[in-house]
Amino acid sequence: MMSDKNYPALSCREFADVLSSAAPTPGGGGAAALAGALGTALAHMVGALTVGKKKYAAVEDELRALMAECESLQASLLDQIDADAACFAPLAAAYGIPKDDPNRAGILEKATLDACSAPIEIMRLCARAIDLAGVFAEKGSRLALSDAGCAAVLCKAAIQAASLNVFINTGALRDREKAQALNEQANACLAACDKADEIFALVRESL
Repeated sequence: MMSDKNYPALSCREFADVLSSAAPTPGGGGAAALAGALGTALAHMVGALTVGKKKYAAVEDELRALMAECESLQASLLDQIDADAACFAPLAAAYGIPKDDPNRAGILEKATLDACSAPIEIMRLCARAIDLAGVFAEKGSRLALSDAGCAAVLCKAAIQAASLNVFINTGALRDREKAQALNEQANACLAACDKADEIFALVRESL
């Protein structure tokens, strides 16, 4: 099921308004995706402020390649805002099925499982973005060092937020084998938070 919304096209104020409403979507997953996209955009900005300067000529080719990857990650994360809404909507609907409906359990199980897909992808994308932020913090312009740190911590917050959207669903799954597999994927991505903390500490100590 695809969402007919285009949340990334909303203004910042419009998105915040719909996020704060009683509507089930967008929610934490969409907010996490947006935070990750903003963090990735900041990482790209560090590159944009670095390339073309003689002082950084030795790393220009490397940073340009990472900037291209940032652009791809940012686009994918923005796509995940709508993807998260689309995969959560069936779960929200499933909870409204009468409890005496014999099909309710099966529908709810599938919807719960499907609702994990976007948050897991958000975590994966942000983990990679943290890696890139680390390179920009190390090799990018010193004038934009704080932005590399901001990129890392925003992506860390996105990973942590998305993980909660995974764990609330895996905790409700009857198929514990699938739940465990998803939990392992989420925990692997959460390990990137340690790298984000290292980047923050490096930046903080350098300012």
